[in-house]
Amino acid sequence: MTKVKDNLIDDEHVKDIQVRLRKIEGQVKGIEKMVSSEACCKNILVQVAAVRAAMNKVGGLVLERYTKNCLIHEDNEVDKQKIEELVSTFIMFLK
Repeated sequence: MTKVKDNLIDDEHVKDIQVRLRKIEGQVKGIEKMVSSEACCKNILVQVAAVRAAMNKVGGLVLERYTKNCLIHEDNEVDKQKIEELVSTFIMFLK
């Protein structure tokens, strides 16, 4: 890939993470309102679990970005493949 294309992909990746974080922020505010209004504890816990899952996804995306930007060197395809496998494994773990 060219440098420009890599930067575009990276920008899209960053935007995806930012959008996810804004959604999580909204979910957390919703949970806060649920607690304030003394909503059913089961419903609150469902929302807490949803936020935790969303945060795990964000963590996986950040890990992927870090790995690809900081650990992959274009001149070493063998390492690139191993790192892609590592990222895939972490993402699977975080689901």
